[in-house]
Order: sequence, then C-alpha cells, then structure tokens
Amino acid sequence: MAASSTPPLAATLAELAQGRAAALTMAPYWWERLPPETTPPPLPAQADVVIVGSGFTGLAAALTLLRAGRSALVLDAGRPGYGASTRNGGQVGSGNQKFRVRTLIDMMGQKKAEALLHEGVAMLNHIETLVQDENIACHFTRCGRFRGAVQPEHYDAMARDMEDLKRHAGVDSFMVPRAEQDREIATTFFHGGAVLPQDASLHPGLYHAGLSERVQQAGGVIMGGTAVTKAQADGTGFVLQTSRGTVRARDVIIATNGYRQQVSQFCRQRVVPVTSALIATAPLPPQRLRDLMPTGRMYGNSARVFAYFRSAPDEPRLVWGGRVGRNAPAASPRAYAHLARDLLKVFPQAGDMPVSHAWSGQIGYTFDEFPHLGRAPDGLYYAMGYCGTGVSRSTWFGRKIALQLMDKRDGFSEFTGLRFPSHPFHWAAPAAVPAFEQWYRLRDTLNI
Repeated sequence: MAASSTPPLAATLAELAQGRAAALTMAPYWWERLPPETTPPPLPAQADVVIVGSGFTGLAAALTLLRAGRSALVLDAGRPGYGASTRNGGQVGSGNQKFRVRTLIDMMGQKKAEALLHEGVAMLNHIETLVQDENIACHFTRCGRFRGAVQPEHYDAMARDMEDLKRHAGVDSFMVPRAEQDREIATTFFHGGAVLPQDASLHPGLYHAGLSERVQQAGGVIMGGTAVTKAQADGTGFVLQTSRGTVRARDVIIATNGYRQQVSQFCRQRVVPVTSALIATAPLPPQRLRDLMPTGRMYGNSARVFAYFRSAPDEPRLVWGGRVGRNAPAASPRAYAHLARDLLKVFPQAGDMPVSHAWSGQIGYTFDEFPHLGRAPDGLYYAMGYCGTGVSRSTWFGRKIALQLMDKRDGFSEFTGLRFPSHPFHWAAPAAVPAFEQWYRLRDTLNI
C-alpha cells in the first residue's frame, strides 16, 4: 500500500471517547510506511514449499528455507502483510507473558517451565539478531517495558513474579513503587509497576517490509490476492486450489494465526480469532509525549482486559491498543471510543490530543493459551496461536517450523509436542468471545 496522506482530523481524544468522531483514517498508522502494492506475478505451476500467510511467521519461514537452499512461495488472501503483522502495537517481549512463573511451574513442572521460559528469552534475542544481521531498518530498540498495577495487590503479585522470573529464567527486572512511578509515566492511575528493561519495540510496518525485501532478494516469491481454498495430498506432496489457479507443492506451511482459513481443519478447530484494536494520535509536540512517558518504554497494565501503549518510533504520536469495541461496526470510529476512554483514565491531561487513525486486527488464541507448531495429521506444517504476544513468537516459530520441515536438529522447540487441544464447541468459540470479554471487564471493575 502506498503511503497515504492523513485526512483532516475530525476529533480529539475527548470527542472520540464521547462517540463524537465523525471520521478517522480507518487503517493502521504503520501502513503509511509500507511500499506501494504491486500486481502479483502469474501463479507458478509448482513450488518446493508453499507458505499460506505472509505475516512475520510466513516470511521468517520463507527466509529460513531460502537461506538453506530451498525455494519458497508465500501466498496470502489479502495484500502481503494484511493481517496482524502490520496491525499490532510493535511491542517485543520474551513471549512468556501469559502465565505467572509459579502458574507455569504448577502446570508443567519446574524443568519444563524453565525450558519454556528460557526459550522465550531466546525469541527476544533472536529477533534482535535477525534485524541486525539482515540490516532491517525498523527502529528496533531495547527500550524496556513498564507494566502498571491497576490494583494495589497486583503490585505485590508482580513483585513475586519478577523474583520468580529472575530465579528460574535469569531475567532482570525492577519494581517501581507508586510514589516513584512519575519517573516512568505521568499518571496516578497505577499503583506502581514492574519494568522489564530488556523488552523491545519496533515499527511493525517497516519490519514486515524489511523481511519481505530479504525474502524476495533471496529468490522467494510473495503473492497477495491469492486465497488458498484447499490442499489435497497426492502421494508426492500437495495440490493447492487457490483463487488464482492450482499449484503443486512438496510441503505446505500454514501460517495464518488469527486469520481463519479452510485449508487445515486441524488448525481451524484449535485457534480462535480475537479482535484487538488500536488508535493513534496525530503528530504531537515531542516534549508533550516525553512528559507523559519520560523513559520512552513500551507500556501495559495488569488488567484481565489489558491495554498496551507507546510512542510511535518514527513520529511523535501516541499509539494505544486494547480489545475492540462491540457497540459499533469495526469500520466506525464509535468502535474505538472505549480505547479513548481507557487512555483518558491513565492520561486525563490528554483530552485535547487529536486522533488520526483507528484500526483492528485478529489475534490467534488457543484453548490452552500456548503457541503451537508442528505437523498436523494431514501432513501440513503449522505455526500459530500466539495469544497476543506474536512479534517475537511469530518470528521464532517461523524459523523453527522451516527447520523442522527440513528435518534440521536446530528445529527443536520446547513448544513442539505440546498437546494442541481443541474443544467440543470450537465452532461456537468466536461468537462467545464478546461474552468472555465482558465478564473479564466486570471482574476487572469489581476486582474479583
């Protein structure tokens, strides 16, 4: 998508919070830095490996295959990168934020839990190495992450968890009491918080563009507008039916995460799409953003229905994310009013900031809240289910599944072999997501 100019602004944050925004740019702010779309070339008759999905997972898999001398064809129903890879908040963590350390140990046992935690750290380190080695200009920086406690008791629970994280995974952190949190963030909303100084940030659009360029330079082919509708094993590989014709492949990788597809029923029955939404302000005076977030970190909170926010890396904009609103269509500014309200609870002084962009994207949630990779019974490889922590997970899993496909020892992952559960009512799970979100919001409000 070519860079687009921002239309006249229609609302401040205060107006959006009241549902009075008439029009916004209903597309990710990150898209303004993407290269222009091009017409896809003709679909080849055959390929060594076909990868379904052109996000970070698919591109990392393709690059790994190409660097090892294999060929790769990446197909996507939309334009390349249309899904969550260019719609996320650009926060890069260790990929283990879903469970407290003690909970993970109770679930998996200490040895396995520690192995999973250490692999999460390796994910974070890997993405930094990849960006450096491939010379991808995407504003990657180890800025750290501040997570604010929305209740006083959350602070104490965080402190215990940070101690466990250090003991079992060697991850450094420090606690910031409420009396000192103004050095991290200009708010009285939180009751202190925890800082993970090694967590990182990047520009999702530029990261995707950089990965795409490296794949193409290595001889890979990326095609948008090519929906894969069926993959049939034929004894020597697979015949894939697409919206643009048929292609044969020796192997297939499903890398669609939260964007459901018909190709693999095994994956479709195990990943639930959950919509996440973001807003971005227009450019602001740089000092105003520094006053709000003086350390320039990534930010989040301890609520069940959590928020995440940051300064954009290339322009002085405030980017705020959370769950999508349910009281209006996703294409309507009113669907993002709750994000503005949540933002103003933390930063009541930001009401006059102008809003320019609003967008949403699909997160892939699993029934056990773990990511998964491996080979399905139908012979298709898969990597997905990042549960909202996908930037580092998807890059790592894309590489790992490609190595597994090539039967390389380095393809081993502690996440391989984890039971990938479905649910008897998996078909109803997407429709049930709004009810679960409302229940979690109620529990956040009542602190239960």
